[in-house]
Amino acid sequence: QVQLVESGGGLVQAGESLSLSCAASGTISKIHAMGWYRQAPGKQRELVAMSVSGGRPSYADSVKGRFTISRDNAKNTVFLQMNSLKPEDTAVYYCKIQYSSGSPWSVLVSWGQGTQITVSS
Repeated sequence: QVQLVESGGGLVQAGESLSLSCAASGTISKIHAMGWYRQAPGKQRELVAMSVSGGRPSYADSVKGRFTISRDNAKNTVFLQMNSLKPEDTAVYYCKIQYSSGSPWSVLVSWGQGTQITVSS
């Protein structure tokens, strides 16, 4: 089982920036994708940004132009740089990895524990 360790959450004011990181450890033969989701109180978990191996990153419309996802493949780590934060960005942010640990045809999923981001107005 792959474990994900997130870091970088916190409390900021509107307009400020934060950076999240998520490091995966365990038996990984191939990473298919790494990404970030968020869940605000009373709302469903939603995709924020996704980095598919060999593909272009994708973003939720609400964060395009403000958030940037990147990866360090050598360290199995994904980052999320968040600029111009807004109060509506307040949520628990979760890292997600889709990977194979043996057969490339078996795709497994692991989630991080979540990190709180609060943006005050």
